[in-house]
Amino acid sequence: MEILNETFKEKPRNLWKGVNGCKYQNYVTISSTKSEEIDDKIIYIEDLEKRKEVYGICGECNEPGTGWSWCRLCNSKRFKENFKNWTSGNKDIDELLQHSQLNAVHYRNCLEWIPFENFQHVTYITRGGFGKIYSAEWPEGCVLYWDIENQKWHKYTNIKVALKSLDNSSDISTDFLNEIKSHLEIYLFDIIRCYGITQDPNTKDYMMVLKYCEDGNLRNYYLKNPEENDMKISILSSIADGLLGIHNAGKVHKDFHLGNILVHDGTVYISDLGMCQSANNEEQSTSNRVYGVLPYMAPEVLRGYQYIKAADIYSFGIIMNEYFSEEIPFNGVPHDHILAIKICKGLRPKISEDTPKLVADLIMKCWDVKAENRPTSKELSQILRKWNEEIYDNYDSEIYSQMEKYKKIRINKLKTRLGENKSENVKTHPQAIYTSRLLNYKNLPEPVSSSNPSSFQFNSDAIPSTSANPISECLDVQLTELDLNEIGEKENNVER
Repeated sequence: MEILNETFKEKPRNLWKGVNGCKYQNYVTISSTKSEEIDDKIIYIEDLEKRKEVYGICGECNEPGTGWSWCRLCNSKRFKENFKNWTSGNKDIDELLQHSQLNAVHYRNCLEWIPFENFQHVTYITRGGFGKIYSAEWPEGCVLYWDIENQKWHKYTNIKVALKSLDNSSDISTDFLNEIKSHLEIYLFDIIRCYGITQDPNTKDYMMVLKYCEDGNLRNYYLKNPEENDMKISILSSIADGLLGIHNAGKVHKDFHLGNILVHDGTVYISDLGMCQSANNEEQSTSNRVYGVLPYMAPEVLRGYQYIKAADIYSFGIIMNEYFSEEIPFNGVPHDHILAIKICKGLRPKISEDTPKLVADLIMKCWDVKAENRPTSKELSQILRKWNEEIYDNYDSEIYSQMEKYKKIRINKLKTRLGENKSENVKTHPQAIYTSRLLNYKNLPEPVSSSNPSSFQFNSDAIPSTSANPISECLDVQLTELDLNEIGEKENNVER
């Protein structure tokens, strides 16, 4: 009789029904600009009825899901039962990974311990500011959801990943754990995904397992694809959305530059959350240690002021200008104390005469010397999304007209250097450094404007001619002989 009952026992069924894909995208991105009914800081939906509508109902416990085919209640039990089957060998890492699995409301904020032997074809790529980067193949892949019918994890298999080690992370550091925690708190589609942690068996360094981006960073992408101008506003809009998500989570990035914007199949991702921390972190005000890439750093940060959200906006302005001009900022000069002084005195990278007026105006607002005058990430996101929509839907709009002129100019310039490889022609000063490092410059002047860039007016009927660039001229700064003498006297006090 028991055998007969077992034969007719009802098999587990999939009951994930009623999932609303359109609303799902809005909710997981947190951004209130995409759905005004969502509060800025909501990470997952609290209202049970709305969760049923968006995520459906779990076929095992009949409770609303917390993410796409994801039930936090059931999955946490499964993960907990499996804790005895793995360990990283480090108590802090074990606790962090276990916490993520017990509390994951979505597959993107569920981290795994991944034994190093699970990877294939591990290959060294490059060295960053604080560690090494490798590529690898991961045949087994990451967890996506629990297959109720077959009672097993459904995985995204055969993934190519990046393995990021931090220097001396065999003795696990606070910085390493903080970067992992940032990925748990900011699991947006515009932020590079972290799958979990592994350990190099030779060096014993712990490594983050991240999404691999075939096209490299945004600088590599535009240098290799100089003809692709149609997507620039769209790509900047995605970057602004990612930055908005970071700020909505109460964080600041603190190391925001083009090298940390990665590209894969035309999609951009913000990466390197190593210095990402609370916007109200009291430690910032007590530490005068400044890290970053000098050309992208706001003048008040160089002066040692607390890093606030507006400093990320300044960096976004530098990113936007480089992307449109396709000129690396300050690549022809040493990134030293003199350049830091010039930036504090109002020096900014040149804005190309090709740049559409609306874009140039927004760039200058972002790098305004007064942090309070810069737009917020929400305003940036709204402006760029509006422009992007107008480019595709409103051919009478000003941004469409200006972008069409921009593209024609870029195409003509590209034709003149047909057959040349621009990436091979970029001349960079040997002391121009584009990886993050300690920049403790002393005795920098109070940040000021060299002039009033916003007072410059473009010709409203056309993009400025190539004969002159008034914007570039008004943003340039010259140091007097007295300034240079003062710099020489102060160099002994500079900590590098």
